[in-house]
Amino acid sequence: MTQPLAVVLVSGGLDSFVAAALARESGFAVLALSFDYNQRHRVELAAARRVAAAVSVARHVVLPLDLAAFGGSALTDDIAVPKGGVGEGIPVTYVPARNTVFLSLALAWAEAAGARDLFIGVNALDYSGYPDCRPEFIEAFETLAELATKAGVEGNAFRVRAPLQHMTKADIVREGTRLGLDLGLSWSCYDPSDDEHCGLCDSCRLRSKGFADAGIADPTRYAAAP
Repeated sequence: MTQPLAVVLVSGGLDSFVAAALARESGFAVLALSFDYNQRHRVELAAARRVAAAVSVARHVVLPLDLAAFGGSALTDDIAVPKGGVGEGIPVTYVPARNTVFLSLALAWAEAAGARDLFIGVNALDYSGYPDCRPEFIEAFETLAELATKAGVEGNAFRVRAPLQHMTKADIVREGTRLGLDLGLSWSCYDPSDDEHCGLCDSCRLRSKGFADAGIADPTRYAAAP
């Protein structure tokens, strides 16, 4: 393969879809990594497969990783998903150390595959306040990657790319539209019913607001108006 490789975390959500497409646009062959972590919104795994196909990834791995064995989050435990709007503080939908775990496994695949670039679709503007979405976390993980790997110790540094880091959700919707993506293939809802987004969880509200603020028609089916 003549293209450089990049490992991209692909959840099936709007942000990871755009991040994967940006990796392709930057000239990378994409190794897409998704996780079946026994999340309550497992429908996102079907979206991850749709997204991976739409971006024409070189390979897509869906790795089983049962974070429900630990619990501690509304996404992995018998805890209600909040529906009252995006509030202050870190919500119960935060999954303990999730992005640290996911990036660590992406780093392992990158080193094994000879990739030096990792892409993650986090952003720190329109988001739910998760600590592992902040720029300082991304910077710290990049330092860790250099210290923790054979490649890093030998001078082959890894780059953790978060191209959406400073975008609003509206910016992300506009960028996905510019890239020609069918954003309706993605999935955001934390508490879905059948094939509909609930419309009331934080993730649905941020998604809906992003389309509205961007002035772009929202292709999402919501069970209730956000």
